[in-house]
Amino acid sequence: MQRRVLGAGGPAVSAIGLGCMGMSEFYGPRDDEGSRATLAAALDHGIDFFDTADTYGLGHNETLIGGFLRGRATPVTIATKFGIVREPGRYDRRIDNSPAYIAQACEASLRRLGIETIDLYYLHRRDPSVPIEDAVGAMARLVETGKVRRLGLSEVSVDSLRRAHAVHPIAAVQSEYSLWSREPERGMLAACAELGVAFVAYSPLGRAFLTGSIAGTGDLAADDFRRHSPRFQGEALDRNIALTRQLADFAAMRGATPAQIALAWILAREPHVVPIPGTKRVRYLAENVAAAEIAMSAAEVATLDRIFAPEAVAGARYPAAGMTGIET
Repeated sequence: MQRRVLGAGGPAVSAIGLGCMGMSEFYGPRDDEGSRATLAAALDHGIDFFDTADTYGLGHNETLIGGFLRGRATPVTIATKFGIVREPGRYDRRIDNSPAYIAQACEASLRRLGIETIDLYYLHRRDPSVPIEDAVGAMARLVETGKVRRLGLSEVSVDSLRRAHAVHPIAAVQSEYSLWSREPERGMLAACAELGVAFVAYSPLGRAFLTGSIAGTGDLAADDFRRHSPRFQGEALDRNIALTRQLADFAAMRGATPAQIALAWILAREPHVVPIPGTKRVRYLAENVAAAEIAMSAAEVATLDRIFAPEAVAGARYPAAGMTGIET
């Protein structure tokens, strides 16, 4: 597995990480046994960068990962997040960036993960009522007390990144980035490169849509949040399926799967980008890992750029409630 660095002077982690959210909710029923098998397979394949958050399964995801890692000698870089507050059984959320909440949330995450220090702690979503300087100042105090090693931000603007970085070095910015979500190319990737900040790309497979395995909401579990996503609805769905067919044709010519090409495209774009595809199944994890071995030419990258031009993709990234706290 190739390695990439998490920020200036940061640790080297696997070039492809593992997004763990779907192991707890949003993408159908949980399967803790299968998830633990997937986590073990990730370690076997050289993946040592796990991404979670306190809101995933309302604590379940952190507890799952903490239990899996307990007693294991293999070093793993753990990233978790705070700031999204939800009620059980509800998708709606409020955002809390208050210093008091940050301290409380960190303690709760440490307990669930069963660790003494969080490797990378993200502000998950931005509360505009709290100055970014105040939020990052509270996060910096967690570094000073040894509870956190490095700080990150998620779905923030370039301006917020610069203001935050002036308070305390930011190791990583996490935002959605894939062939069908190209917003980070509007300045964020360049800003991260300039400041020595890693860019962590979540949903690099477009919530599995880029794999070509989803033809409609009938392919999704009854409680799958994608049933309510604008990109999976009506005319937008039809337009987006046409794009995935072109991706499938491209992948066939390369002797790869669409998922592998989508990940190889990200890895070829910038050396400071680390995609974290999520899965709870071992067979998909092995497929994703193989993408790191696919070398893409500049011409191939440009071809995919043209197919997935931002204006070609239909529908918003999230339903309205999911856009809360997103600055990008």
